[in-house]
Parts: sequence; structure tokens; C-alpha cells
Amino acid sequence: MGFTDEVWQANQDLLAAIHEHPFVAGLGDGSLPREVFDGYMTQDALYLADYARAMAMLAARATDPDDITFWGIGVQGAIVAERELHAAHVEVGAGTMSPSCRAYTSYLLATASTDAYEVGVAAILPCFWIYQDVGDALLGAAGNLEGHPYGDWIGMYADPLFAEQTARARAITDRLAEGCGPATRARMADAFTQASRYEWMFWDAAWRQERWPI
Repeated sequence: MGFTDEVWQANQDLLAAIHEHPFVAGLGDGSLPREVFDGYMTQDALYLADYARAMAMLAARATDPDDITFWGIGVQGAIVAERELHAAHVEVGAGTMSPSCRAYTSYLLATASTDAYEVGVAAILPCFWIYQDVGDALLGAAGNLEGHPYGDWIGMYADPLFAEQTARARAITDRLAEGCGPATRARMADAFTQASRYEWMFWDAAWRQERWPI
């Protein structure tokens, strides 16, 4: 069993909590209130700008040419392709980051820039993998997306191309884990778990329509 399989199995309770969250459930069956979805999309557009910056940092720190290319393409995807989806629903760049969004992006940027390259990669992976996993599950439950109020969102993350990108991110992470020592591998596992927690928090913040308390 490779590193990514190990950390995925170790976080099954957390991953199940994401699939069972009322935001994700409502997204799947189309019952999610539109204002909640729009609030989520506003936060996600803000998140993606910093997620792209974190991947750019990984590209700058990578030594493998294929890694550099992959992270560079990821930056383009976050800024161009996914923001096109957001622009169909909300004004991209509008709004203020919620506390959970700010905490998540700050964690990714700090990890990508100050920790070992391997650890930064492990922190980036959950956003790829969890979204692909959720997208596949929602597509399987919904079946035909025609007429589904959130079909464009589900279709994007259940797309075979996104699955290929996720598989590539996993392969990079597995290769790096194989080549590092136990201490770095442990930090990689911790980073994967921490970023996965932030994924749950991001869904939950959207559901609660989280705002700054003061």
C-alpha cells in the first residue's frame, strides 16, 4: 500500500463526515439553498487565488521537470478553468474571506513556502482528491445531471480529466514519500490530515454562512 492509500485509509472517519455533511448532501440532491451555494462559490473563488499561489510555490521549489510542469498547469487551471465556473454563478473576486477560508489558505501558503517540499505537496493533495471523490459520489447518486441546479459543479469535479490530475498529484506524493525519511513522511501524513480537516471546515463554514464575529 502506497503512502496516499495509507493516509486516505487513516482519515476515513473524516472523509465520511464530509460526504455526510448537509451541505454536500444538499448539493447532491439539489436541495441546497441557492444563497448558501452562492456564498460557498464566493468563498471558493477567493480560496482558489491563494491555492494557485501555493501551487506556484511548489513549482518554484520542485526539482523534477515533470513536477514543475504539473504544478504550473494546476495554477492555470485554478485561475482560468475553475474561475470560469465561478463566474457563471457569482462575481469573482467579490466578498471577504471567511475565517475558515482565511485559515485554510494561510495554512497552505505557509506549508508550501516554509516546510519541506514533500510536506507542501501532501497539504495540497486533499483539495484535488476530496473534490474528485465527492464529485464522483454525487454524480453516481444523481445520474443524469440534465436539469440539476448544481450539475455544472458536479460535472466539473466528476470529469475524467480532473480524475487524471488527481491521480498525477497522488503519484507525485507517493514518489516523494518513498524517497524521504520517517520524520518527513510523518509530517506529510499530518499535513494531509490537517488539510482534510480544513476541507470539512470549508464545507461547514459555507453551510453556516460563516462571518467574522467582529
